Amino acid sequence: MSRSVYTKLALTNLKNNRKTYVPYVLTAIVTVMMYYILCGLASGSSVGDRTLQMVLEYSLSVVVIFSVLFLFYTNSFLMKRRKKEIGVYNILGLGKQHIAKMLTMETIVTASVSIVGGILAGLTFEKLMYLCLQKLLRFETGMKSEFHMETVFSTAVLFFGIFALTLCYNLLQIRLSNPSELLRAGKEGEKEPRTKWVLALAGTVFLGIGYYIALTTESPLEAIPKFFLAVICVIIGTYALFIAGSIAFLKFLKGRKHFYYQTKHFVSVSGMIYRMKQNGAGLANICILSTIVLVMISATASLYLGIDDVISSRYPRESRIKTSFSTPEQDRQVRQIAEEVYGKYDVKMVETMEYHSGSFASVLDGERFLKENEVSQEDMMEVCQVYLIPLEDYNQMEGMSVSLAQDEMLVYVSNEKKELPGTLAFGERRYHVIQQLKELKFAGSSTQNMTEDYYVILPDMESINGILKAMYQDSGMKEEYIQEASVISYTLQSNLEGTEENCKKAIAELRATFEASGIPGFYETRQEGKEGMFSVYGGLLFIGIYLGILFLMATVLIIYYKQISEGYEDRERYQIMQKVGMSKKEVRDSIKSQILLVFFLPLGASILHITVAFKVLTKLLAGFGFTNTMLFLGCTVAVSLLFAVFYIIIFAVTAREYYKIVE
Repeated sequence: MSRSVYTKLALTNLKNNRKTYVPYVLTAIVTVMMYYILCGLASGSSVGDRTLQMVLEYSLSVVVIFSVLFLFYTNSFLMKRRKKEIGVYNILGLGKQHIAKMLTMETIVTASVSIVGGILAGLTFEKLMYLCLQKLLRFETGMKSEFHMETVFSTAVLFFGIFALTLCYNLLQIRLSNPSELLRAGKEGEKEPRTKWVLALAGTVFLGIGYYIALTTESPLEAIPKFFLAVICVIIGTYALFIAGSIAFLKFLKGRKHFYYQTKHFVSVSGMIYRMKQNGAGLANICILSTIVLVMISATASLYLGIDDVISSRYPRESRIKTSFSTPEQDRQVRQIAEEVYGKYDVKMVETMEYHSGSFASVLDGERFLKENEVSQEDMMEVCQVYLIPLEDYNQMEGMSVSLAQDEMLVYVSNEKKELPGTLAFGERRYHVIQQLKELKFAGSSTQNMTEDYYVILPDMESINGILKAMYQDSGMKEEYIQEASVISYTLQSNLEGTEENCKKAIAELRATFEASGIPGFYETRQEGKEGMFSVYGGLLFIGIYLGILFLMATVLIIYYKQISEGYEDRERYQIMQKVGMSKKEVRDSIKSQILLVFFLPLGASILHITVAFKVLTKLLAGFGFTNTMLFLGCTVAVSLLFAVFYIIIFAVTAREYYKIVE
C-alpha cells in the first residue's frame, strides 16, 4: 500500500477516536509549551540572580521527567482503548507491518501537531510568563524575553524523542500480541480479584511509618532527610492500599448485606471489584498528584506572603557591618567610616547596636558543650550554635546594669521551651547560670535558623577568649583553622533615618568604602536582603504554580480517561441490566453511587496526607526562615478548598461524559 493510504487511515482513526485523542493532543501541546517557556527562562542570559537560575534549571529537570512519565502514561490509556480496534484490523487482513506503518503515521501526526502547536503557544505566551515572574520578584531585574533557536531545537528534539519511544512501546505490544488477545483486551480482568491481604497490610504499615515520621519530627534539621523518607513511605503505602486495600474494602461492603443488596449499590460495588485491580494504580496516581499540587502551591505561597516576617527576623536592623575579627583601632575605624558616609547624605543611624562576639558549633550533652572532635555522627541532628557576648556590651544594648562574678553567666536560648541546668561547662571551664533570659533584642535572627541558638553573656572578653581556647584545645584540627574560628568579631547594626534616595546612595557608597578599606568582614542591608528574598521566594512561587498547573493538568486527564474507559466498559453491562428490568433511574442511581464511592477517595486521601504532613512541613519551612504557622495553615486551607471546588467541577464534567457513553 502507498504512503497516502496509511496517512488517510491514520487520520480516519484519529478522527474516529477524537474523544480520547483530542484531550491527549491538547495536553501534549500545553506540556510542550510549558517546557519551551521554562527552558527559555532557565537559559536566558538576562536572569542575573544565580539562585533563581538554579531554581529554574532544577524545575526544568522536573518538567522533563514529568513529560516522559505523563506522555507514556496517557499513551497507555489510548492503546488500551484501541487494542480491540487494532485486532479487528488484523483479522480483516492488515498484517502487523501494515499496522505498524499506520501507527507510525498516527504518531507522526500527533507529534507534529503537539510540538508545533506547543512551540507556537510558547512563543505567544512567553512574554506573559516573563511579566508574571517579574511581577512576583517585585524588584527590577532587567529580565527580558529572548528568542533562541537552540530552545526551539532542544524542545523539538526532546518531544520527538518521547513520541518515538511511545511508538516503539506500542509497536512492541502489537508485535508480542496475537489477534485473539487484542480482541479480548477489553474483556481482560473480568475474573474477580483475590484480596491481597499481604499487600494491603504492607501498604498500611508503610503509610503508618510515613505518618509516624511526619508527626514525630521536631527539629528543622531532622525534617529534611526524614521528610523524603516519609514521602517515599506514603507513596508506597498509597499505591498498595489503593490497589489491594480498595479490593478488601469493596469486599467488606459486599459482605454488608443491608448495604450491598440495594440496587444502586449492588451493581456499582460488584462492578468496581472486578476493575479495581486495573484502576487502583490510576486512583493512586490521582491521589499523589493532588497531594503534590496542594503541598507545592500552599508552601510556596506561604513563603512568598511571609517574606516580611522572615526579613524582620533575619535583619533586626536595616544596616549591619560585621568584621571577621576585632581590635580597638579597627572597631573605631568601622564606626567612623559608617558615621562619615551616612552623615554625608544626611542619613542618621538610630537604634544602633554594637557588640563583640565569639561563636562555635557544638552539642549540649547534659551540662556540657562538646568539643568538635567529641561530636559523633549520631549527634549531628542536635548541633547548636553558641554565641559568647561580653557583659559590658549586653548592658549597653539592653539598657541594663547587671553584674557577674567570674564563674557566672546569663543565657538566652532561641528555643523558648528549652530548660537549662543550673551549671554549664565548656571543656574544663564551668559556669553557673544565674538567669535564663526570656528575650534578647539583638537575637532577632535566631528564629530563622534551623538549629538552636545559645546566647551566653559572660563577665568579660577574657572569659570569652578562655572558652574559645578550651573548646578548640586538643581538637586535632589545623592551627590555622583554630585561629580563624576562635577569634572575637565586632558587629555594628542600626536603623537608618533619611529619605529613600539618600539611604540608597549612602548604602552604595558605604559598601564601596568598606570594601576599599581592606577590613575583613561583610556589610549587609535589609533592603538588599529583601530583594534577594523576593528573588528566591518569588521564583519558588512561580515554579510552584507552574508545576502545579502541569500536575493539575495530568490529574484532570487521568480522571477523564478513567471515566471514559469505565464508561465504555460499563455500557454493555448496564444495557443488559436495563433489558432484564432495571429502570433508567436505577441505572443513574447506580452510576452515581459508583462514581461518588471511588471518585472522591483520592481527594479525601490527599487532604489526609497534607493534614498529617502539616507538622513536618512547618519544620521544613523553618529552614527557609519561615515560622508563621498560622499563615501556612491559612494558605493550606485556602488552597485545599479551591482544589476541592476544582475537583468537583472536574467530577461534574467527566461524570456527564460517563453518562452519555453508558446511556
